[in-house]
Amino acid sequence: MFADKAIAFFRDLRPPQHLPPGVEALYPHRQPAVQMAISTFFRKYYNDSQPRIMLIGINPGRFGAGITGINFTAPRQLSENCGIDHPFGNTSELSAEFIYTMINAFGGAEAFFEKFYIGSVSPIGFTQNGKNLNYYDDPKLAEAIRPFALKCLRRQISFGINRRVAICIGGDKNHRFLRNLNEEYDLFDELLVVPHPRFIMQYRRSQLSFYVQEYLEALQYCIKE
Repeated sequence: MFADKAIAFFRDLRPPQHLPPGVEALYPHRQPAVQMAISTFFRKYYNDSQPRIMLIGINPGRFGAGITGINFTAPRQLSENCGIDHPFGNTSELSAEFIYTMINAFGGAEAFFEKFYIGSVSPIGFTQNGKNLNYYDDPKLAEAIRPFALKCLRRQISFGINRRVAICIGGDKNHRFLRNLNEEYDLFDELLVVPHPRFIMQYRRSQLSFYVQEYLEALQYCIKE
């Protein structure tokens, strides 16, 4: 079952070793409440052996998966959009708001997760001086996590991912890192790329419907493939 493999992956997940000085791992996965939320989420939406198409984000942030353990899903979206009770409060984040706006436009959580899985290059997040840090913003961090990222991508693919095509979330830098891994290790036949939700919500919010449509077109292309 897809769910069994995903739950085991997140249960056994450990931070990468030898991070650069000043970089700390964002790692909520050992918390029982997080493990319960992850298990409930995957049992609800992935309790089958149907292959999914993978969307690949960067790494968790402090207010989304850094709390819930579920990519692009902040506490508010976990309860309001996924119908999963939890003890994490009702906070939200910009990226999660965009992703669930897009998911609702696709037909809702059940319809979306039936066909797609949102993963990440690094399922462990990073902080520096108390702020979110994308893995690619520090060249030493990007180099340090490369073996870890490859291992995690391969494990996520093993859940039951269709390797014909995947969608990279995050524009040039995430795409470049992922493309280089893909060219060397042949993870997917094709990689599409879409802008990062936080960029859209912070700098292009007035064009929200345009970017939702861009995502929907990428999803439909993957389904047809």
